[in-house]
Amino acid sequence: MKIIYWIATVAMCGIMLFSAQMYFRNTEMVRGFFESLDYPTYLVIPLAIAKIVGIIVILTNKVKWLKEWAYAGFFFDMVLAFTAHYMKDDGQGLFATLGLIFLIISYTIGKKVRP
Repeated sequence: MKIIYWIATVAMCGIMLFSAQMYFRNTEMVRGFFESLDYPTYLVIPLAIAKIVGIIVILTNKVKWLKEWAYAGFFFDMVLAFTAHYMKDDGQGLFATLGLIFLIISYTIGKKVRP
């Protein structure tokens, strides 16, 4: 169970890290994506920072209530990303779908193997 937990957690954090680095490195391109999805562009940098902080909080496992908030934030981020891509029918929701699957596995198994 621990191996499954760590695979799912690292995969989820990898997706979040990839997303955050894109937000920092290609900010203008990401702003264009946000505009096409009808999201406000001022969210790009704060979301990137929140994703980095969330990764750190989940992997360090120091403050339990903060870890719950990090999982919740990732959940809402991925649900909103999936929904936006689905509604625009742009075929770009794969990472959000995979992220949600990895998040659910990480969260549920993590409750058992890493309390």
